Formats: sequence, structure tokens, C-alpha cells
Amino acid sequence: MPIITLTTDFGEKDYFAGAVKGAIYSELNDVRIVDISHSVSPFHISEAAYIIKNAYNSFPKGTVHIIGIDSELTPENKHLAVKLDGHYFICANNGILSLLASEIKPEKIVEINIHDKVETNFPVLDVFVKVACHLSRGGTLEVIGKSIQEIKYLKQLEPVVNSDKTQIIGHVLYIDNYGNVVTDITRKLFESVGKGRDFKISARGVSFSEIHENYSHAINFNVEKEKRREEDGKKLAVFNSAGYIELAIYKSNPSTVGSASTLFGLEYLDTVSINFE
Repeated sequence: MPIITLTTDFGEKDYFAGAVKGAIYSELNDVRIVDISHSVSPFHISEAAYIIKNAYNSFPKGTVHIIGIDSELTPENKHLAVKLDGHYFICANNGILSLLASEIKPEKIVEINIHDKVETNFPVLDVFVKVACHLSRGGTLEVIGKSIQEIKYLKQLEPVVNSDKTQIIGHVLYIDNYGNVVTDITRKLFESVGKGRDFKISARGVSFSEIHENYSHAINFNVEKEKRREEDGKKLAVFNSAGYIELAIYKSNPSTVGSASTLFGLEYLDTVSINFE
């Protein structure tokens, strides 16, 4: 059974996500639709790229991924269908593909050219669904577009290592649903530069000298449960499941007690530094 995933900034209030699913089922009875996220911040390409980049490879090869972010068709924002790492991605040429393909070269890219056959002011519903269903039936990219080589390139800030390798300066890459702050500093970079040295992570007025393997490793479970309630709200740094350094608060709740983002005063692109001794 073919799989089509959806990653959009549609939210849950409006009819958009439901209409897209209905249109897919109207074309393909035998299909599985998976919502990766509909809560991407509006038009936030970098946020969408982080989410889809860390989700798509959990799906089997051949999965078709619709990305509905900043997808209105304009002379400067054409539509693409791409084969990358054995998966298909349908998106606008707004720079998101360059972020997805930063480490893996696309196998094929086509600029979708079926718009003259479809009347639409909602391209994800009409154009992207048509392309996704075509690919899910085993259709080829050449049928729905012309091959291209050049795509819009979006330059994302990258961590900087100083010349004597005593410091990494990175940035806030993403803030998750719990308000945890994901940096763009990977475990691989941290270990290759740090080489086991002591370190201090600094971000605004907060600092860390230890990185945990997961959230619960920061808690001393040898202490009786009743006596460790004060550890709820403990600040910690972890290597998250995507391999990035993340600054968090244990069992935080952004809507009540606050989160790492609000309590540390950190937002997207804020600076996070690591100094090695």
C-alpha cells in the first residue's frame, strides 16, 4: 500500500488538511496518509525542513512526501517534484529542497508543469495531490514535469569553530512543542571538536557543563520519588534523537510553568556557544 505524508503550516482549525486528505482518497482508495505535522509556524521554511528531514527516513523507500509550506505558485516560486534518498518530495522551489538536500544529492528534480490542466488557487489540494497520486501509482517524474538542475538555495546559518578549536558558536535551530530549544550543533561536531575536554555551554544567562544521553539521565532515581519533585523543572542539555544538542527543562509545560525557550529567553537564531577547556 503506498504511503503519502503531509507536512504543512495549515494548523488544525481550518479545513485545509482535511480537504487535502479527502482529495487524495478520491483519487486513490488504496493509500495510507500520514500526518507528519500541520503545526509548522506559518511560512517557516527552516522549521519545516528540520521536521521533515528528521522524519522522512523512518518511512519506507518510495514514500511520497507533500510539503505544504509557502506553496503559492508565482513566477519566483515554482513547484518541484524530487526523488531524494529513495523518497519523493513535492514542494515549492522556495529553498526548502536545498535544506533537505544539504547532505544527500537528489537523484532527479523536475519542475511541475501540469498547472494548465488544473484550475486552482490551492495548489497543495489540486496540484500537489495530483502529483502525489501519480507517483504513488508508480508514475514517473518525467510525465509531470521537466527536468531541471538549478534550485533556489537557502543559506542557513551554520556553527562556527574558532581557529584553535576551543569554541563552537551555534544557533537556535528549532523550538519543539515542549518549548525545548534545539541548537544546530550536532553531536558529531561537538565530539570531533571537543575530544573529551571539559566544556561550558552558554546561551544568554544560562549555562551547562554536562550533556545527558536523554532527559531521565539528568534525574537521580536513587532518591525517593517524594523527595525529587523539585527536580521537575530542572534545566538540562541533552543529545536529542535527531543528533543535535538540545537545551531543555525536565517535564516542562509551556502553557503553565514555562519552558526552556521562555525561561531561558531563547528564540530562533539566538546564539549558543560552547567553550572547551
